[in-house]
Amino acid sequence: MTDPKPAPSYIDGFVFARAWSIAHKEVRHVMRDPFTLGMALGLPMLMVLFFGLAMDFTVRDIHVMAYDLDHSRSSRRLLEVFDSSKLFQTTVGTATADPQETVDSQVSKAAMVIPPLFEHYLGSGEPVSIQVLIDGSDNSTAGVIGGYLGGMQKAAILRLTDFPYSEPVSLQTRYLFNGELNSRWFTVPGLSAVVLAIISIMLTALTVAREWENGSMELLLSTPVHPLEIIMGKLGPYVVLGLAAQTLIYLAARFYFDVPFMGSHLLFFAGALIFLSAYMAQGLLISVATRNQQMAMQFSLMAGMLPSLMLSGFIFPIENMPLFFQYLTGIFPARWFMVIIRGVFLKDSNFSELALPFLMMTLIAAFFIRLAVTKFKKDLEP
Repeated sequence: MTDPKPAPSYIDGFVFARAWSIAHKEVRHVMRDPFTLGMALGLPMLMVLFFGLAMDFTVRDIHVMAYDLDHSRSSRRLLEVFDSSKLFQTTVGTATADPQETVDSQVSKAAMVIPPLFEHYLGSGEPVSIQVLIDGSDNSTAGVIGGYLGGMQKAAILRLTDFPYSEPVSLQTRYLFNGELNSRWFTVPGLSAVVLAIISIMLTALTVAREWENGSMELLLSTPVHPLEIIMGKLGPYVVLGLAAQTLIYLAARFYFDVPFMGSHLLFFAGALIFLSAYMAQGLLISVATRNQQMAMQFSLMAGMLPSLMLSGFIFPIENMPLFFQYLTGIFPARWFMVIIRGVFLKDSNFSELALPFLMMTLIAAFFIRLAVTKFKKDLEP
């Protein structure tokens, strides 16, 4: 006859020494687990380097199939204007080919038709039209090409005609915070928030769920302990690991991708601390609810990956979403950390400008920690 399993119990009052003991035990467990260390430190760095190089929102070297029906000096100079811009790469097509078929078959993103007598009309000062067919199935690229064509038109007028080009109203544009419109200055800081959101929630969800499966968590719950001591003891080491990963990503952004940092390091790491705490508490709650690594993985991916990618403002501007989804994004910490990380990197935002994101992330973190404590308390009750 086996001895009965000791009934779980909890004691009133949080004692820091007991939480520290749990954290110390967790640190030793992490140091002996290369999977956890690799997942916490190596994987975020690898993902940021890989996707930071792969993701580039700057559209350049757009292939344009040009159909020159004039074969004049002016038409050749027009093609030179496009090629010299470094935005387009033109290839001269045969006169008998169908320009629309070129775009339909995806041979080129755009087709340009230079009409006969182009040079004649240009020299006489008469208006002349050049047709450009653009593949509208990719609306983001099509919009960029349309924007580029406005600049190409001005450059062509200056290059090809003797008539002074004048506009009744001239708009002088100055880009603040990212004068060169370098897309990596925009994507790399935001990408670090997305990657850390996914890794953080998976880190605590999987590692603690594994303890449920091998029985070590039940052994911990069989001793008198306060639920908050378990939460803080479990979260502490992983939050430190997350901050170490954030530091590595920061160094990669600054010295590998050359992203400038204009703001306060204190604000940056304070925001990272609250952000990581929120997602890791959420992962801990998932592990308590599922107690299974496979289910924990599925729930953490649904809770971490899709919202941080789609509803954080990383790819799609939140202000362009329907009103319901604009409010829905407020429950995800990545949405608020995206504001903080881009603000301190590029804008030198101060605390008063970032007070709302800090407040919202703090409330979300406190909410998940409270839920995790409540769940552990129920498990500890005899």
